[in-house]
Amino acid sequence: MGILQGKKGLILGVANERSIAWSIARLAHREGATLGFNFVGEALEKRVRPLAETLDADIVEPLDVTSDAQLDAFFSKVEKKWGGLDFLVHSIAFANKASLRGRFIETSRSDFHLALDVSCYSLVAVARRAVPLMKEGGSLLTLTYIGSIRAVPNYNVMGVAKAALESTVRYLASDLGTEGIRVNAVSAGPIKTLAASGISGFKELLTNYEKATALKRNVSLDDVGKSALYLVSDLSSGVTGEVHYVDAGFRISLGLIR
Repeated sequence: MGILQGKKGLILGVANERSIAWSIARLAHREGATLGFNFVGEALEKRVRPLAETLDADIVEPLDVTSDAQLDAFFSKVEKKWGGLDFLVHSIAFANKASLRGRFIETSRSDFHLALDVSCYSLVAVARRAVPLMKEGGSLLTLTYIGSIRAVPNYNVMGVAKAALESTVRYLASDLGTEGIRVNAVSAGPIKTLAASGISGFKELLTNYEKATALKRNVSLDDVGKSALYLVSDLSSGVTGEVHYVDAGFRISLGLIR
């Protein structure tokens, strides 16, 4: 019996087999969860659908989180298929590459709006539709990064979006606690994913990060996935509104590069 046996969960934001969301999905399936996935566009469908099929996914449907119509259609299908929902993993973020270079002050209004809409408001949008399906309580989990509280070179507008996301976690946790729904975030150390490839100087960041952590190593996809399992399962039944750091101790070791 796995810790998620009999649970139904949505994993939103898988891009490929190197996604943090995919690591969470793989481990959740191992622990007995029935899973559903989304994709955006034909190119991502070609990556996501074969992966989802390896986990016997019940749901693999299009969902662009900037479209209310697609959000409504997606969650209508979830309700029709499952009738209820136990957990949701939100691993969705985007910013135009131009806003991840140079000085933050040069961020355009349109790029700022896009980053905050996709990377932060989308959690609110999916929560509004997921909560009615969590009839016996549940767990919402999102992914963040230390760029929310530190000025990380070339992270720029995404750092602002992650700061807003972490605040959103706290407000949602406050709203939904009486319904038995917990809302948390995992702040993962840098990992070589498709999203990370858009950040200038990422290889150098990984090298410097490894030297600065308490564990003197970078974190792995499974490091993050295992912590996510804890937060979406009943093992964390008393935990909500938290940002859980999975960063090999980088947060406590800033400046201690040796």
